[in-house]
Amino acid sequence: MGRRARAKEELDTELADLPPDLRWREWMGRVEAVIFASSARVTRDVLARVVGRNCSIDLLIDDIRDELRGRPYELVSVAGGWQHRTRKNFAEAIRAAIGAGNGGKDLSQTEALILACIAYYQPITRSQLSSFFGKEVSRDTVGRLRGLEFIAAGPRSPQPGAPYTYVTTNAFLSHFGLETLRDLPDMEALEDAGLLSKDKLLAGEFPDPLPAHGEDQVDDEKAAGWTESG
Repeated sequence: MGRRARAKEELDTELADLPPDLRWREWMGRVEAVIFASSARVTRDVLARVVGRNCSIDLLIDDIRDELRGRPYELVSVAGGWQHRTRKNFAEAIRAAIGAGNGGKDLSQTEALILACIAYYQPITRSQLSSFFGKEVSRDTVGRLRGLEFIAAGPRSPQPGAPYTYVTTNAFLSHFGLETLRDLPDMEALEDAGLLSKDKLLAGEFPDPLPAHGEDQVDDEKAAGWTESG
């Protein structure tokens, strides 16, 4: 009879045998390593698996951010989690070295307009989108945005036939560096500032793209992915 494999020991999250300073440093290292190793945002629930029960993840994140000052990348809050992102002043260097990149997620002007409309007026049906723009919004365009995982089917509309509505996703928030939809620029504020108006949106016009990553993130149109590259 073969020897039974020994069960793997569970990760010691409390680290009670370490002095407080060393314990904190170990937790910081674990949290940063988990975020660094992930290609997607890492949520609080995931990080809680590698630190003690009474550990403040928010304070850990603050300390990690302090240590990253002066580095070409930073830790940002996106879609209820955290990701490493390069700082905006290195955007040109990155494009010069490896191109715009963006994972094939550059949007045409039409796609950007429709995505912005969904973001601000969700949940919204395809027929409502078509009415907004005065011409039919094609299934192919909606399918493209769904394929990019920027939008998903929302609740059914109370309209006759109960068509599906469309809503933005966590992937949308993550791609554009938003923690929640509340971080979208306020429509009324943009209108008051003369930067955006519903009339222009209805006319098929759109001013500068919405900020992609907040004050400290890349705000270049193509780097943000709101418009076509090239």
